[in-house]
This record gives sequence, C-alpha cells and structure tokens, in this order.
Amino acid sequence: MTQMKDPILLTPGPLTTSLQTKQAQVRDYGSRDVAFIEMTASVIAHLNDIVHGGDSHACVLMQGSGTFSVEAALGTLIPSSGHVLVCVNGEYGKRIARICEVIGRRHKILQTAEDQPTTGKMIDEALAADPSLTHVSIVHCETSTGILNPLEEIAAVAATRRRGLFVDAMSSFGALEIDARNLRFDCLVAASGKCLESVPGMGFAIVRKEALEKCRGNCHSLSLDLYDQWQSYLRTRQWRYTPPTTVVAALAEALKQFEAQGGVAGRGARYRENCDILINGLEKLGFVSFLPRVIQAPIITTWHAPADPKYNFNAFYDKVRERGFTLYPGKLTQVDTFRVGCIGAIGEAEMRQAVDAIAATVKEMGITQLKPSASARAVA
Repeated sequence: MTQMKDPILLTPGPLTTSLQTKQAQVRDYGSRDVAFIEMTASVIAHLNDIVHGGDSHACVLMQGSGTFSVEAALGTLIPSSGHVLVCVNGEYGKRIARICEVIGRRHKILQTAEDQPTTGKMIDEALAADPSLTHVSIVHCETSTGILNPLEEIAAVAATRRRGLFVDAMSSFGALEIDARNLRFDCLVAASGKCLESVPGMGFAIVRKEALEKCRGNCHSLSLDLYDQWQSYLRTRQWRYTPPTTVVAALAEALKQFEAQGGVAGRGARYRENCDILINGLEKLGFVSFLPRVIQAPIITTWHAPADPKYNFNAFYDKVRERGFTLYPGKLTQVDTFRVGCIGAIGEAEMRQAVDAIAATVKEMGITQLKPSASARAVA
C-alpha cells in the first residue's frame, strides 16, 4: 500500500500515513478561513458518525496528544465530588489513575494482571461494594500489551448500576465497532494519529450531551475544559484557541480514505489480516506472544524477549530498522518484551516484509533461542 522510503512504523502511533494524508498538510489555513471552518465542521460530524452518536452526542475537538484529551475529559466529566473506579491492566490505565491523582479526582484502582482482561463481573462487584463510586473508567484496547477489554459487558454493568462510563478508545476507535446507540457511555476519547491513520497532534471526545450539559464549571483547567470548548464552538463554529490547522487538514483527508476503504469494517478487517500474518510469521520463527489470541486486539502485539544471550533489544531494533521497519520497546514492568504494531497505512505485503526483516535480523545476530526464559514465562 505504501511506496515511501521512510521506515514503516510498526508502532502504536505515530503511524505510517498515506501520501495523500501527508500532502494534505502543505497548505496554510487561517483559523477563521471559511474553508477551515467547514473542514472542522465536517471532521466533527464524521467522527461522531463513526460511533453513530447522532443528536444525542457531541464531538469536541482538542489540541495536543491523546493524553491531553484524556485529561480534558476526566477533568470535565468528573466533578470534584466524584469518585472514579479506574480499571487498570496496563500502562494507560495507570496513566488515568495518575491524571486523577494530579487533578484531584478521588479514585479507586481495580487492578487486573497485564495478561487478563477486566471483566464486567469484576466491575459489578466493585461497584456493589462501594456505593460512593460515581464513574467507571476503562481502556478499551490497552496498547501496553494489545489486550482487548470487553467494552460491551462493562458498559452494560455501568448502565445497570447507573454509573457514568469513561472510555479510553485511543487504540480502538475506527478499527473496532463501537455503537453509541447500543452501548451507553458518558465520554469516549480517541486521537488523530491512531486507527484513523492521520498524523498526531489532536484528540477528540465524543460525549453524551445529557452528561456534558451538567459539566459547566467542573474542569480544573481553562485550556482543557471540554464543556467550554463545546459551548464556544456552538457559538462561533471556531476553536476556542489556536487550532492545529494542518493536523485538522490531514485528518479530514484521512477520513475520506477511511470511508473509501470501508469504514470501521474495512479498516478492522485489514488490521486483523495484518495481525494474523504477523503472529503466524513470528510464531513460526519461534517467538512467543505475551497474550493468547482470544484477548489479542488487532492493533499491536507484544512478544517475550528471547532468552538467547545474543539478543539485545537496541541492536535488534537498529538492525530491523535498517531493513525498513520500526519496532517498539515493551512497556511491561516485570517481563522483558518488545512490541510490533499492525496498524497504519500498511497491508499484507508490508506485514510479510516485516516478518522477513525480523527473520533476517535474527539470523544475522545469531539468535537461536527465541523462546523466553522459564522465569519470564512464569511471571507472565
């Protein structure tokens, strides 16, 4: 799919983008230009449509990385009197807990092992045990491992228990089906540089209007106030503060390609094929996946580091990159791993080439023991 000489990014973001998306950034826009105002409106409508938000939900754009939008959403959605059940089975759940700590939002951590999904039953028991909990936060796809948490059953529990639900959908939005008509959430956050295959630099929150309308004055921050951002846009059709104009232009173009490629169904199918090729290829070489396939999202895969003393991640990374592919280090605290992504403007050909590049690197480095040590597998 790509014909560029830059290394292909097998990472959770930034990603390899198409030439058309890159070219969309070469034009300068004024924030008050009619063309940019119309582009912003189109992006907002399109993002809301991806989750079938309709008139019951509002899409609010936010400058900065995805974490900016996560903090903006938590600070806006959770009042100072709120109490959040933070579900953690990876680094990004931990980040939500850290944000709550910094912005002064009371929270309780529901910890699950990094290779175990957080289930609806766990959340139901936690909510039953503590009636003071007002909200639940969940990371749909935890990109520190690639694990997929069961969003539908979690949302059903939160709705039955009448608690608000915050969803970090950074690595699932656009590739995995999320339907606001059937799945109740107060706020869902994602970003431009993930499965929409655009460049990084902006995030967005899709918020149930009934919940957002109650958020005036909640936020701990002026610039991160989603309620104020929403109200300002309704009044002016413009961003409150200087918008990332070229990032918006790139996303507008990427969304056109997203629809042309079949939307969520088409993108998800390509990523699943990418993931299958990658897992089959690396397992055939002898690598051991950190996760079983049944809970593996087709976004990013995590692999045990080989026990072979000749393996060194930095050298391994450099040699694979010399062959045209950028990998990603592991993000687990107790197990030595590395990660390989399946997303971006890439397809079957690139994934097979990636497996070949990894195989050639293994051979060059003389790595023969690709399985992890017994102690590493025991910890996992």
